[in-house]
Amino acid sequence: MTQFNSLKSQRTYNGLLKPKIWPPKLTFDGSGSPMPIDYRMPSPKHFTIDVGRQLFVDDFLVDDSSLKRNFHQAKKSEYNPIFQPQTEHELDKGNCPVAAPFNDGVWWDPKDKLFKMWYHAGWMRGTGYAESHDGINWIRPDLNVVSGSNLVLPQRDGFLRDGCCVWLDHFAKNPKQRFKMFQFFRSPHGIEQGEVYISADGIHWGEPTVTGMLGDNSTVFYNPFLGRWVYSIRTPRSHNSRSSGPTAGIRTRSYWEHEDFLEGAKWDLEDPSMWAWSDQRDLPDPEIGDTPQLYDLNANAYESLLVGLISIYYGPPNRVAQEKGVPKTNDLMVAFSRDGFHWDRTCRKAFIGSERTDGSWDKGYVHAAGGTCLIVGEEMYFYYGAWSGTSPKLRGNMMGDHDKANSMYAGGATGLATIRRDGFASMDGGNQGGYLITEAVIFNGDYLFVNCDSSNGVIKVEILGEDGIPIGPFTASNCLNVSVDSTNHMVQWSETSNVSCLRGVPVRFKFWVTNANMYSFWVSATIDGKSNGYVAAGGPEFSGPLDI
Repeated sequence: MTQFNSLKSQRTYNGLLKPKIWPPKLTFDGSGSPMPIDYRMPSPKHFTIDVGRQLFVDDFLVDDSSLKRNFHQAKKSEYNPIFQPQTEHELDKGNCPVAAPFNDGVWWDPKDKLFKMWYHAGWMRGTGYAESHDGINWIRPDLNVVSGSNLVLPQRDGFLRDGCCVWLDHFAKNPKQRFKMFQFFRSPHGIEQGEVYISADGIHWGEPTVTGMLGDNSTVFYNPFLGRWVYSIRTPRSHNSRSSGPTAGIRTRSYWEHEDFLEGAKWDLEDPSMWAWSDQRDLPDPEIGDTPQLYDLNANAYESLLVGLISIYYGPPNRVAQEKGVPKTNDLMVAFSRDGFHWDRTCRKAFIGSERTDGSWDKGYVHAAGGTCLIVGEEMYFYYGAWSGTSPKLRGNMMGDHDKANSMYAGGATGLATIRRDGFASMDGGNQGGYLITEAVIFNGDYLFVNCDSSNGVIKVEILGEDGIPIGPFTASNCLNVSVDSTNHMVQWSETSNVSCLRGVPVRFKFWVTNANMYSFWVSATIDGKSNGYVAAGGPEFSGPLDI
């Protein structure tokens, strides 16, 4: 298959110049060098900020600042685990009970006004479906796919289901393709096989299309900024120089994109580009000591960028985990991208971590849910699967033989973690105060909004011309004090709150921050602060993929 490689240079939604060679060509040499972040080169004279909230997760729009950036962890819900093995299928005769996303997916469906979850039901047994009105309490509907169950795919002789990803495609032109599924099987005779499906309702799936060569825990996501499906492929063992040298045994990811979901799945072995791997800033777990590896990469568009959840695997090796009957240890890290290929991983703290302690329901083997996150009120919801390693039956040493199932894959349940909306990182000013000046930007909105916690302090904003001189009446002295804890606050000046007179004019925003934390800013066309940005897997207040 021939994929476009040479593209005419063109500006992206935010003003970046797209490279002529796409995707970029990277080489994994085992050096441990972090991924280069070069999507600002060459940097434009100004950036366009008409799509979404502008999050302070990196320096993309920061020209100068005395503030301190702090990254924040998601908080695990007090209701965890919110979903755990219950049905005969999920309980797996006590061998490897599992009811957890193994990627799979959690989405808000505005058509039915329901939270919908697809999940791994019994280790390698099948794909289940559940739904909820509040995202906390879930029911298993009796479906007509497999009689007397909530399974959405019938089992096939010899096929063992592994990782999966389900996508609610709001952009589908054909309603019969509203849902997409990417499924990895360990098929008969040890063959590793990927399949993709389409569905109108997420329950009844058509005939599969077999993918190109891949490894387990391969997934897919849609990049709306490029209008492409991105296949996040675990580089096949046979194609990763795994047998010897510095790359031996190291997991890496390969990248393949296509505008058509089904056609794009038919890649040839040499088509995908080397993409992502762990690096020298991923430090070993002190109790395990093994070299960390990049195990998985899920992503979705949120506001003005792509949010990725990257699984970093610390060990122990499968053989050791099998012998000890413990789940593998990994954490979910958060990453951000402006183009869908390059990932900024400045923060190396666990965003959602495994507990690593005996008796914990989420001791290890933490996996993100496809769709990445949802927006519920003032919070973002992150669903994940995690494993306790607890099996009612004795462990054995055969991963797929469920009469001798290994407890390293037992006790899978579903958890929920939350953060404040846009709350991945904040720019913080202390008692002495500080400032942040943006790069030159242009917009077509009417009202400036901020997401901040300045309830014990104050934020003031002024708008500068390209020459750095404040533009009246949008000066700091005219700005009404922003002293609130709000995810959606309109900035006002004494004479006006409307900034439409500056549409299309390159300006810089200067934020003065004292005893406060600032998470994002944006210019909205509406007085209620709609951002025109992407909302990831959605939420109850959204009727589609955008905040409009």
